[in-house]
Amino acid sequence: MIKINLLPHREEKRKQRKKEFVAMLLLSAIVGALIVIAVGGFFASKLSEQEQRNNFIKSENARLDEEIKEVASLKQEIEALKARQQAVEDLQSDRNQPIYLMDELAQQVPEGVYLKSFKQDGQRVLLNGYAQSNERVSELLRNLGNHSPWLERPDLIEIRSVGIGQGKDAKKVFEFNINAGIKRPRDNDQPVVSAKVLAPAAAPLKP
Repeated sequence: MIKINLLPHREEKRKQRKKEFVAMLLLSAIVGALIVIAVGGFFASKLSEQEQRNNFIKSENARLDEEIKEVASLKQEIEALKARQQAVEDLQSDRNQPIYLMDELAQQVPEGVYLKSFKQDGQRVLLNGYAQSNERVSELLRNLGNHSPWLERPDLIEIRSVGIGQGKDAKKVFEFNINAGIKRPRDNDQPVVSAKVLAPAAAPLKP
């Protein structure tokens, strides 16, 4: 005997497949949501860690900036102390400059040159005197510029021919004015001249 199913089986299969499709969609949505939440949580954690690192770096930079300011302040204080120390040393050395200057001039003035006067103004000295010839003045300039540990950069301001004396004693000489710089002991490597060496400085300058 042949059995015939008159129920709408095709409709039932369609409904079943639709239910399965909806179930798959819901499952996919749930899985996708879980993945999104997991990935979002991972990146949120990484962002939090990076933010903590950034805050740590900022705090360390601020601390280092404060230390740098302290170091800069200490350097300024050290430089100020060095400047004050150098000023005291310069004052002490400048007290003996006239003695050094007279001794040095006595050594560097060549024969045929007579110093009439000299005047110190700070770290410069103005020399005024007479010379037998221009060559003697040139020799004095060379001595002051190249051979003197206490004098430097001599400049010839003026030189002119003048007559001194009267009658048979009249002579023609060259009057000159020279401006030279004075070195401090720290400006050269030579030791300070001792008192024994300075003793002859009281003697008259070379005529």
